[in-house]
Amino acid sequence: MARAAYQPKLPLGLQGAVKAVEGEPTQSVDNQEEIKKLFPNTYGMPLVEFVKGEETEHAPMNVGIILSGGQAPGGHNVITGLFDAVKKLNPENRLFGFILGPGGLVDHNYMELTKEIIDEYRNTGGFDMIGSGRTKLEKVEQFEKGLEIIRELNIKAVVIIGGDDSNTNACVLAEYYAAKNYGVQVIGCPKTIDDDLKNAQIETSFGFDTACKTYSELIGNIERDCNSSRKYSHFIKVMGRSASHIALECALQTQPNICLVSEEIEAKGMSLDDIVEYIANAVCQRAADGNNFGSVIIPEGVIEFIPAIKKLIAQLNDVLALPAAKNLARSEQIDFVKSHLTEENLAVFNSLPTGVARQLALDRDPHGNVQVSLIETEKLLSTMVAQKLEKMKKEGKYVGKFSALHHFFGYEGRCAAPSNFDADYCYALGNSAAQLIAAGKTGYMAIVQNTTAPAAEWKAGGVPITMMMNMEKRNGEMKPVIRKALVELDGAPFKEFAAHREEWARKTAYVYPGPIQYWGPSEVCDQPTKTLALEQAK
Repeated sequence: MARAAYQPKLPLGLQGAVKAVEGEPTQSVDNQEEIKKLFPNTYGMPLVEFVKGEETEHAPMNVGIILSGGQAPGGHNVITGLFDAVKKLNPENRLFGFILGPGGLVDHNYMELTKEIIDEYRNTGGFDMIGSGRTKLEKVEQFEKGLEIIRELNIKAVVIIGGDDSNTNACVLAEYYAAKNYGVQVIGCPKTIDDDLKNAQIETSFGFDTACKTYSELIGNIERDCNSSRKYSHFIKVMGRSASHIALECALQTQPNICLVSEEIEAKGMSLDDIVEYIANAVCQRAADGNNFGSVIIPEGVIEFIPAIKKLIAQLNDVLALPAAKNLARSEQIDFVKSHLTEENLAVFNSLPTGVARQLALDRDPHGNVQVSLIETEKLLSTMVAQKLEKMKKEGKYVGKFSALHHFFGYEGRCAAPSNFDADYCYALGNSAAQLIAAGKTGYMAIVQNTTAPAAEWKAGGVPITMMMNMEKRNGEMKPVIRKALVELDGAPFKEFAAHREEWARKTAYVYPGPIQYWGPSEVCDQPTKTLALEQAK
């Protein structure tokens, strides 16, 4: 009850009456001509900022909301922020939630979100108010089927809360409805604990703050146990398929002995053996000091960033997209794949443990991506490190004891009760989405900036989704997608980590963050991630 009663803080620009101020026209981050051609009705729109305005009357409107993709702490507060804002615009406004993601729109599966329902979910984790799903909105039949229920419910706008793929779909849907003059607006909100949906306009994606604080509490607990018993090496895999932001943030919070950063591994052209040798040497150094224990943080997508394996995966994607691969039995797919690989890629494929090779070739998500969370990279690396250390022991280069334990922190952080930062940030995003609808915008993503300042000083607005798009190869075809934000090796967060990692590798310099604090001094409860603070140099 006390947490439900917490009133999220809003930027001054969203308090009271609101006015939308437009900036300069925008263009996509790359492939401008191609993106403009694909999105003629939603390309080049201006940035929008919300400032204090004068009270005006708003005609009644109904709004639909969709949670898309994996869960992230704070999603419910986007919905509660949207609900409160649309009711403030006009008490007659109604909010409808589509059940289990974009599929709910297509299948006409929905519920009206009333005050009684909304109040149960304020400041709570999870997406269980309406559920989420991974249906891709990309076909005309889906758009038209969705339009039927939109018309039936007299919905003016649909808000899609999701990551880069989901917001790419939102952009495609907005363009289609605009091209047809259907009068239906589509607004996106930036969600993903991986923090790979960010750029010059989006400072962070919601859920990253809470997830990293949750994982860091667990890692800190393990490190304290590790430093107490002093006999285990803990290999800890954390979420982050396409980027290492979570691993890096957790390292900054807990100071482990080793943290792998996928982007650095790719930039240095490291092989699997190079990574194993790096870890083994650190273990050997600590053993020489009498410390036969340690902690290693591994981003779940690291295997995709090893250049030789990345090249293999790229060809696997093309091979599995071939028409002849579509209807093969699983038992036939491996042979089919191997028969189509180049000699170089086949050699890499055959060098991998059988289980890992099968997962790369067979297990894909709905977007055609390798399901790297299923690959037990932490066990693969620890096994290979153990073998390396045995070899070093025979050569007289290692005299310690190595005993590994394994952990994967994923689902533990996706539905945690949002931190004050995420509770405030998400509530402001929901308010911004409502104001974008009121301003008649479509094809925009709600944004909140200046997020290391007190919440009252945050700046709310919207950015055209086309501004974040470029052309990339997906499932064998060039498609318009939102560019993912990877860890920048010349960025402040990585530089801070790189400046200390040699010391952390040799010494036991663990930090134990403890649980998320919801009540107490603002400097304790409202602090942003170290990543955000370093990026904004505050």
